[in-house]
Amino acid sequence: MAISAFELPLGKVFTSDYQLSIPSFQRAYSWRPGNVLQLLDDVRFASQTQETPYFLGSLILVHDDDRAYEVIDGQQRLVSLTIIIAALRELEDDPALAHDLTNLILEPGDRLRHIEAAPRLTLRERDADFFASYVQEGNLESLFDLRDMDMATNAQRNIHDNAQAAYDNLAGMEAQERRRLASYLVNKVTLVMVTTDDLQGAHRVFDVMNMRGMPLTVSDVFKSKAVSAIDGTAQDQYAARWDDIMDPLGDDPAACEAFFRDLHLVVSHKVDCSRLIDQFVGDVLNPRITAGDIKTFIDDVLASYACAWRIVEQPTSTNLPPQVVSALVALRDYPNDDWKPIAMWALVHSIRNLNNRDTAVFRSSAGHARFSKDTRESAGLDIHDLDRLMQILHATDRAWGVDCLNRVASAQRRTRAATTVRDLEKGVTPNAIAGLRVDQAAARLALIRMRGEMPNDPAVPRLLLIRANEQKNGYAISRPRSLSAVHIMPEPTGKDDLEASWTQSDLEYWAERLGNMALSQSSDERMSKFTTFEQRRACMLALAISQQFPLTRELEDIGTCTPQTLAARQRDIIALIAQYWQLPFDEHADQGMSTADNHGMTADQIEPETHTRSSRRVTIAAVLRAGLLTPGERLTWQRPRKGELWVAEVTPLGRLRMEDGTEYATPTAAARAVGGASAGLNVWKRSDGTSLADIWKQYRSRQ
Repeated sequence: MAISAFELPLGKVFTSDYQLSIPSFQRAYSWRPGNVLQLLDDVRFASQTQETPYFLGSLILVHDDDRAYEVIDGQQRLVSLTIIIAALRELEDDPALAHDLTNLILEPGDRLRHIEAAPRLTLRERDADFFASYVQEGNLESLFDLRDMDMATNAQRNIHDNAQAAYDNLAGMEAQERRRLASYLVNKVTLVMVTTDDLQGAHRVFDVMNMRGMPLTVSDVFKSKAVSAIDGTAQDQYAARWDDIMDPLGDDPAACEAFFRDLHLVVSHKVDCSRLIDQFVGDVLNPRITAGDIKTFIDDVLASYACAWRIVEQPTSTNLPPQVVSALVALRDYPNDDWKPIAMWALVHSIRNLNNRDTAVFRSSAGHARFSKDTRESAGLDIHDLDRLMQILHATDRAWGVDCLNRVASAQRRTRAATTVRDLEKGVTPNAIAGLRVDQAAARLALIRMRGEMPNDPAVPRLLLIRANEQKNGYAISRPRSLSAVHIMPEPTGKDDLEASWTQSDLEYWAERLGNMALSQSSDERMSKFTTFEQRRACMLALAISQQFPLTRELEDIGTCTPQTLAARQRDIIALIAQYWQLPFDEHADQGMSTADNHGMTADQIEPETHTRSSRRVTIAAVLRAGLLTPGERLTWQRPRKGELWVAEVTPLGRLRMEDGTEYATPTAAARAVGGASAGLNVWKRSDGTSLADIWKQYRSRQ
């Protein structure tokens, strides 16, 4: 068994030298949008220092023949990187750069070298054609048009959702920033290629790398550095003390690194920490060692902040005052955790004895003890300036809420955190901290975002509805373990009979807006079989715990749900959120936006300067309103090999009418119905050969 290992940049991996494939025995692609966005955020953050490489781990490959390699470990990263590159290509206006990006994920072929054109990465048989057709071959518009019923496997749904998430994230960047990111991805993101010539050897390598032994964590490295600077017998004492502090944080290497990265920001006020070991040693440990107070660092700083980290990770397990617990739980609603350094600093500087091993910060039992002065005293908590602590946490929630709606990047959020901690260290009062300030333009943009379609990340509407429900209730509401923002009205598939007062265009308009969502322990997947408002409402309210949310509970009082009902509901929800975050709210802004007949301008079009591209499904009605299609226009789908020709007419209401009179809401639905194919945007063409995919892309670029 021959084994080799060497490091390559991604641009050298996705080349003709490697024809990668996922063997059939491997599990399916399982990464979700959170995983892909975390990868994208990490690479984007690392790219701030273009000269520093970003190591993305190892690939374990079995070398079959000349260029063929089976991927034993690394599928999730390779598929996700391909999706990110495909999204970059979709957003690229420079044809030459788009061509270069295509060559990363598609082998163009080389007849002189006897290399056939093919995808660089081939998935398992069940998903290979789907991935190649939609992602690698550049049909993201068709992918975005698919509905759940068009996808046969969970892996395909993950590919669809992750492509949308990557596209939306990248669309929020300026073109030059995307190009810098693409260059960094190709040249500085590296992988260690571990190759062997047989499957048994690959599994042996995988076992050794993942199962045997306990590799050093960053905590081990930092402990060694810190303890070695302590003289005499105290070394053993402080080695044990370090372990006592760090053991409760668990043995997850990623969590350990995240803690030290946040501690680095708190101590150094520096945003960049792409080289964690070097930077933590240089910025945090070495100054303490030089000053001769490394013991104080371990006893006071490390102990206090490790405890604070545990508190923000498990606030409901603490003996802290209920208002503090509620504020921390609220921060945990966010789909990112860049707020943690601020919360940790605030806790450490509001509870004097977090570093004391005798302080009972955490409850000994799983039961929820009612907090009182006696509870605090029995726990030994030395809390001071509770008002300032709450001001900091509430201001952080407000700033992060606005940033979340405005799609602010991780680097900017961490800059906000570093600025906030620096000002707090200077004694600046919470209401004067620059890092927590929300200017009028940002607040106005956040309100506009709330009036428009929600982003693809389900955590965002969930967050907003929690805030609205708590504002309406007047107090914090406990979150059940499974809680989702589900859709009140059914998905506009075009297959089912419409309820009275609804048009297909109305359903499409309201599909992804806050007014059409409610919190429930049910899920959209579970509710997909219900096609009426009454059925869906019953499912949402089936579990009593869902009724603790007043905006969900009030669905019981709605006799008939109309577009006007959802418009009024949306105004109420946005007003509640604006009150919660103290944002300037114009109650008349949404008037006249209830039905398809008078929503010719969406919230994004009202404020066009605030718009960024989105992967949301484009409707025929929207393209009609933009003038890119005209009513009565005829589209054809020709299949010469089968001798078939299908003709569809665009109706004034934004549907496709077949020659037999049947109408469909989407091109994909029409293609699936008449020909059994899902790639509807590619197959329907004008007489000049322009496909609907091209028209849809033109529409999206105009937004």
